Amino acid sequence: MKRIIPESELIINSDGSIFHLHIKPEQLSDKIVMMGDPGRVTMAAKMFDSIECDIQSREFHTVTGMYKGKRITALSHGIGTDNIDIVVTELDALANIDFETREVKPEFKQLTMVRVGTSGGLQPHCPVGSYVVAEKSIGFDGVIYYYANAEEICENDFTEAFKKYVNWSPNHCTPYVVKADSALVKQIGHDMIHGITISAIGFYGPQGRYVRLPLADPNLNTNIESFRFNGHSITNYEMESSALAGLSKLMGHKAMTVCAIIANRVALKSNADYKGSIEDLLRIVFDRI
Repeated sequence: MKRIIPESELIINSDGSIFHLHIKPEQLSDKIVMMGDPGRVTMAAKMFDSIECDIQSREFHTVTGMYKGKRITALSHGIGTDNIDIVVTELDALANIDFETREVKPEFKQLTMVRVGTSGGLQPHCPVGSYVVAEKSIGFDGVIYYYANAEEICENDFTEAFKKYVNWSPNHCTPYVVKADSALVKQIGHDMIHGITISAIGFYGPQGRYVRLPLADPNLNTNIESFRFNGHSITNYEMESSALAGLSKLMGHKAMTVCAIIANRVALKSNADYKGSIEDLLRIVFDRI
């Protein structure tokens, strides 16, 4: 017997749109470019040759249109892996659940999702202005552990080596390491820096920033910077790539994150005026997706 998804588990608005994103199944492309800031979607939409729909709900701004003959959805997800949980789940529902019957469709539709973000570099070879692809992500958030079979997509040897080296606190969520879609990484980021990206659970203390509150572990970032595993070093910090890679892999979708480096935590340099680099990166992703 097919499972009918209860209304409380998947909320559909009265106009037939999904609860948070407020878009309908027919308004979604299978090529999705994601970004944190709703304003960046407005920037991205200016590159489109035509616009099919433009929908704003909370921090979620969605524009579907045509770019050089390709139908693409540009979508903002806000900040944090908790928002990624909402966005990826609702995008998958739009593609793979019949909203009339509330049943999973018999034929699976795979989505391709590329997140374009900003990030802080942790290594000298990731200078301000460079583009870093999250070939693997380390999640400090714990989101994927709320879903069955998470351990099947995680690189446990990497995770255990990391925890031991940095003296991971038992008060924190258990980290996880998950790989982005390899073919998509090659397609989008073949000429970019490939790295290991941390998805932090906050921007200040969780990324080792000391403003007024002292840090529980002032040495954590130093240990992260010097950590090596099978020749890999951790290249950058951001806040979403782990959940995107992990949830997409569990659901059967293709996903990856590429970030413009706007600060280097080692050199203590930053670029607050990074609009141009993001615009250039968005155009590259649109051309290659």
